Amino acid sequence: MLLDKIELFKEEENLEKTLGILNEETLNYIEKRKAISDYILDYRKKYIEEYRDDEDKLVEYFDHERYIKEESYKAIDRKLSEFIKLKESPYFGKINFIDDGYGEELYIGRYGLTPEGSYDPVIVDWRAPVASLFYKGMLGKTNYSSPQGEVPVDILGRRQLIVKKAKLEGYFDSDINIQDEILQMVLSSNSGEKLKDIVNTIQKEQDEIIRADRSKVVVVNGVAGSGKTTIALHRVAYLLYNYRQQLTDKVLILGPNDIFMDYISEVLPNLGETAVKNETFLSFAYKEIGLNEEVLDITSYLEQVLRGNEDVVNEIKYKSSKEFIDLLDKKVNEIEEEYFKIKSVSFLNEEIVSIDEIIELFEKHYKYMPIFRRSQKIKRILFSKVKDKRDEKVREINQKAKEDIAKLSPDELVVEENNIEFRRRIAIRDVVREVMKSKADIEGWIENKGIVDIYKEFMNIEKLSYLDLAGIIYLMIKLDGKKANYEIKHIVIDEAQDYNMLQFMVLNELTGCKSYTIVGDSNQRLIKAEEIPAMLRLKDIFGGFFNLFELKKSYRSTYQIMEYANKFLDENSVVPFVRKGEFDVLETTVPKNDMEDLIDVILNLLEDYQEEKYENVAIITKDKEELNIIAPELKKYTNILAFNKSDIIYRGGKVLVPSYYAKGLEFDAVIIVDFDESTDNLIKYIMSTRALHRLSVVKVR
Repeated sequence: MLLDKIELFKEEENLEKTLGILNEETLNYIEKRKAISDYILDYRKKYIEEYRDDEDKLVEYFDHERYIKEESYKAIDRKLSEFIKLKESPYFGKINFIDDGYGEELYIGRYGLTPEGSYDPVIVDWRAPVASLFYKGMLGKTNYSSPQGEVPVDILGRRQLIVKKAKLEGYFDSDINIQDEILQMVLSSNSGEKLKDIVNTIQKEQDEIIRADRSKVVVVNGVAGSGKTTIALHRVAYLLYNYRQQLTDKVLILGPNDIFMDYISEVLPNLGETAVKNETFLSFAYKEIGLNEEVLDITSYLEQVLRGNEDVVNEIKYKSSKEFIDLLDKKVNEIEEEYFKIKSVSFLNEEIVSIDEIIELFEKHYKYMPIFRRSQKIKRILFSKVKDKRDEKVREINQKAKEDIAKLSPDELVVEENNIEFRRRIAIRDVVREVMKSKADIEGWIENKGIVDIYKEFMNIEKLSYLDLAGIIYLMIKLDGKKANYEIKHIVIDEAQDYNMLQFMVLNELTGCKSYTIVGDSNQRLIKAEEIPAMLRLKDIFGGFFNLFELKKSYRSTYQIMEYANKFLDENSVVPFVRKGEFDVLETTVPKNDMEDLIDVILNLLEDYQEEKYENVAIITKDKEELNIIAPELKKYTNILAFNKSDIIYRGGKVLVPSYYAKGLEFDAVIIVDFDESTDNLIKYIMSTRALHRLSVVKVR
């Protein structure tokens, strides 16, 4: 007991000392910012005065000033923002270890803190290499990866500290399983309207993924609630911390829909990272293609799939298949062989480039280029040949005019000079007209249709859907050598189980990116387009750089909820984290044609959830059609938001949501309204695993 009090006193003393240093550093950085601001203002006055009449010098100065302001202010504001967050909770862990015979004691926090002029950190950033020791879940001899290589250490102690509002509320030592203690507390709390970071509860297997080699294609196949999305976002924060110069503004996150992208939107800013692009595959592809027409989004297809439309299911399967890729390759080969009907180039009735010469350009000199880029290159060469001939003819005309003038006497010159000049101009005009004709003849056979039009034509469709976008980009890459509109060095793909092989191929070839974090759950495919999802077969594309991690443990839902959800899988592959809930899953049946009874049951459940202090509650239906059955009636009695389109922003509270928009989200409590006994088991699994604490199933029979 006395030892506990001494340890508590030491930790409180260290916290007070750390907060003091934090305050000093905050004041120091405020002064730095003021000094830079004053310097810029002073320098601006002098420079404007000195170069008042030299606009170029002023522009040059303001470009320089903007650079200084952006870089210096960005760095200082970043630090000040970190300090503000650290004041609330400077650190969450401590580790004691022996390194090369010397004892070390490090405190681990969301951000690092090293006083100016010192090399000893007061707080180590969780992303620093040495901080990985805290997440190893062990004591004794181990090592960590540093820029200089593997460093052997002996871990003597690990401690988790609970600091809230700058007050120490308690701590746990490793001998009583610190991670589980803290994790139980975190998981028992309610969800928010946004996904949260997990720096203080990262598990060993999660940390290994977060810190995996940057040059690898990291694929995570994780069950519902295993933290896949959170791991992916923490990996982005880790990579940006350690490779900031290479990756800043060059990271792309692809999510399934705008609802999901908004849901995860606060994790990276809370970890101090904002220079990341967020897209859905649809919006990314739309911009890359440069489309100016609407396309059918995935929601339209999912609605049809969930209603059992076999034609739509077959279309999705076909456009996700190897046969479809083979069809595209066949079209590329056909265009390569047959698209251009080559004609010779003539100028003033003289053949200046023969068909054989043009064929040689296509099939020998520029064979390495994609066919449409090649054709444009050859067009420029042919235009140049026409220009050379034009210049030759113009020189001949000018020379003849000079010779004609030279032959004339002074008296003849007065009479004939204007006539010679007139004839010269007429001759040049004829040459120009011939140039235009020759160029038009070349363009007549060498210009190609737009690739979108080519795709529509050979697929025999008028209206494009999201399924067509990967195919169009594939043709753009193969036929035109297309590259991404901006540089991308790392790509995160979430809900990757719904991506087909063509989408992965397109992203790889379009961006040239070799660093990926790809996360998904093979159990959560709304459409089983292939027996094994493409995300698990990426070795075909990336070879030895492919690195697969399997996460079987779910941290989201209570034991009772996961036990219920496991019934819908072919095999019980989900191992729930042992967090017993207070309630079993409640199943209720109401008569099929009794809307009043159905609404009463739902309202009673909502009332129960409210009494239990559950703030974020979802009523989940299979699709929008089922949602629209109950939405008007429910809205008469309670304030509830219906997710009936993909750009709705979730701000917490009660929501009505179809199964496909619920993917990736989590709620304190869930009510599943089951209108259809034949609903696919994977859909039921997805709906069930959205709940953290309470799950109720209302069967309409």
